[in-house]
Amino acid sequence: MLARAESVESPLATVVLAGAELVLDPSGALLWPDERLMVVADLHLEKGSAFARRGQMLPPYDSLDTLKRLAAAIAMHQPRMVIALGDSLHDRWALERMADPVREEIRRIQAGRTFIWIAGNHDPMPTDIGGEGTAALAHGPFLFRHEPAEGPAPGEVCGHLHPAARIALRGRGVRRRCFVTDGSRMVLPAFGAYAGGLSVRDPAIAGLFPPRGFTAHLLGAGRTYEMPASACIGD
Repeated sequence: MLARAESVESPLATVVLAGAELVLDPSGALLWPDERLMVVADLHLEKGSAFARRGQMLPPYDSLDTLKRLAAAIAMHQPRMVIALGDSLHDRWALERMADPVREEIRRIQAGRTFIWIAGNHDPMPTDIGGEGTAALAHGPFLFRHEPAEGPAPGEVCGHLHPAARIALRGRGVRRRCFVTDGSRMVLPAFGAYAGGLSVRDPAIAGLFPPRGFTAHLLGAGRTYEMPASACIGD
């Protein structure tokens, strides 16, 4: 069952967004314990096979790796609902390239829960893999969508931008995927194995928030690390 982090020593950090208490899992999944809801962004399944199709050979295991990590997070927290915030497939031909073991893993993680696929800019709403598809989903104080809206958007939870933060640590730069929030809206890190990341200092991300007004929560080994905007340096 989804459970709140009960002390500062817990690896599961909590944040308040639009008045609701949420949990930041170091896998990159966002948890809403009161609703037993999990949110992930930008799985980019079949990115490796898309690169291979263009002659750029990458190990073809990214889809299963991404899904196994998602399955582990689901097994740990047992959500009743999972929302995937778009770009779940890397492109519109991903299902044609998808191997049977990948399809089977997708079916397995959906068993016993509601699974919502939100359409992204890389993929149409996924079909033939179960679950429900929609362009966006309003639930409680939140609007779950793929791309952030321009201007203030209280309660918006989105993906698309693949945020990553770079900090100075013991004289060297450390870069990690991260959640970004100002307490009003949130951008989730990309969950996909090959998804990459855009600096939180890039105007596409920083411009969504008041000047120096966001906090980055960097994904680490077994925990997240909270950093103010002022601690995030450019690439």
